[in-house]
Amino acid sequence: MNRIAIIPISEAGCAIADTLQQHFPSADTVSRNSVATYWNNYDAFVFIGAMGICVRTIAPCIEDKHSDPAVVCIDSMGQHVISVLSGHIGGANDLTRQLSAFLGAHAVITTQSDCAGLWALDTLSDRFQWPIASNNEDMNDCIFAFVNRKPTALLLEARDEGTDYLESTKPDHVTIIHNISEADPQKYKLLILVSPFIRNAPDGMLKLHFVPMIGTIGFGLAHHPDNYHQIKEEIDEAFANHGILPCSHRYCTIDVKADEPFVKLLQEDYKAEVVFFTADELAMIEVPNPSTTVMKHVGTPSVCEAASILGSNHGQLVVPKIKGKNWTAALAIDQKYLRRKLGFIEIVGAGPGDPDLISVRGRKMLERADLILYAGSLVPKALTECHKSGAVVRSSADMNLEEQCALIKEHYDRGHFIVRLHTGDPCIFGAIQEQMAFFDAHHMRYHITPGISSFLAAAAELQSQFTIPERCQTIILTRGEGRTPMPEKEQLHLLARSQSTMCIFLSAAIVDDVQRELLQEYPEDTPVAACYHLTWPDQKIYRGTLKNLAKIVHDNHLTLTTMLVVGEAIDNRHGLSALYDKHFTHLFRKGE
Repeated sequence: MNRIAIIPISEAGCAIADTLQQHFPSADTVSRNSVATYWNNYDAFVFIGAMGICVRTIAPCIEDKHSDPAVVCIDSMGQHVISVLSGHIGGANDLTRQLSAFLGAHAVITTQSDCAGLWALDTLSDRFQWPIASNNEDMNDCIFAFVNRKPTALLLEARDEGTDYLESTKPDHVTIIHNISEADPQKYKLLILVSPFIRNAPDGMLKLHFVPMIGTIGFGLAHHPDNYHQIKEEIDEAFANHGILPCSHRYCTIDVKADEPFVKLLQEDYKAEVVFFTADELAMIEVPNPSTTVMKHVGTPSVCEAASILGSNHGQLVVPKIKGKNWTAALAIDQKYLRRKLGFIEIVGAGPGDPDLISVRGRKMLERADLILYAGSLVPKALTECHKSGAVVRSSADMNLEEQCALIKEHYDRGHFIVRLHTGDPCIFGAIQEQMAFFDAHHMRYHITPGISSFLAAAAELQSQFTIPERCQTIILTRGEGRTPMPEKEQLHLLARSQSTMCIFLSAAIVDDVQRELLQEYPEDTPVAACYHLTWPDQKIYRGTLKNLAKIVHDNHLTLTTMLVVGEAIDNRHGLSALYDKHFTHLFRKGE
């Protein structure tokens, strides 16, 4: 919402208007009599006063839900925020939620889909940048059928943020189908598609077709073609003849064409992203239709096919080279967008142990996984109990690297979604480098979801800020030297020279050596903490000073999953930050 008008109907609403102005500093305060004049100048009108006055004011202005601004009404006491007009498309429902949260008021939303917890079909296009290929005039019929829970078929032929949302929030009356042939009008009233492909719904079914913008078009051009205004239409028509809807989010070509009028047309009129590659970059890509003529003129055997493959992150060539009068074009799709029997690996940070401290994304990955391979010696099994029915859940505690990789590869080749669950954050002592090397060597797709490291849990459980103004501004994450040697330049006594807050992993078994090295630089009365099983049900934390660190560990029989923390930041309550000092001026506040 960039342009918001606030209309306090009486003096009682002025205080609320002033409060809203703090939240929306660019909003304008306008009179009730000016609403008709400014109706098309604002994204939203926020009335403060009686609902009846609000309705009578806007009634002569209302035209169409696709063009009318959002209208919200707040009672003069600030107790209720009511979505009045353009709830979904205009954004009044979202604005109502924002305003109610800001005012501490009750949000009143009457849209059926919101009340029933169903998808707002008319917002999905804008929310996920999915153009609609079906007839817009059918939208109301589709919404009516959907909110009345008529049997609905959902065909997803792409994977992106939007399709993940639809899958994770699927209502009971929606059935996911895997082929258009399963769209049986005897079983379903409505068909919802998310697909870049042209699909015809059977007679007797309503159809709502969203087009995910996942394609990458590579194109070649004759020198300054005269008909450049027609080229995009010709390319779109050619792809349609191959069953592909206009779905490109990127255009790619050779850099020598950067100044062509058609390129400028794409960038300026269509606001399209255009990426350029050199002839040497394009020549490295293997294509099905190389050309000696193209090689002769621009120094690469392919422009359009090579550019589409390279621009799609070496994706799948869906439409090979098509020749037009003065152009060539090809379309590829990044593998990550394709729904085919190709596996995927998500390396997930489990957090320090408490199942509630895994990230929301990490939990969603676990719920979706076909295989969960978790570090059983470090990760509580309780974290895996959210798995779906039929998922394979396996501890890697008794497996070597080769066995782990073989199991992952077996499931990957079956097209499964795999979660490799590591303790804390997987990038800190997570042993994922050798796994990623295996994935890279076998061209396996993967992604990393970060987690809360145990050193952060240590700070939280110790109720300590590990960076103290003017005293300690550095945190060192390290370990002592055990069976795995430490680099000479990272010996503990060298790191200890800064007397920073030091969090020492994997070192309880060699605590005598750790204490000896630290005492070379830290005073013997430096605060320490030995933190066992942080955030686990059997968590134990022992405080003391550095001279007694080894004794604390030995006396309490601490071994694995113990974090050793050293530094004066532990339990420190001295040293004030300037950030909230009343005399300190910064971007958001002027000091006194």
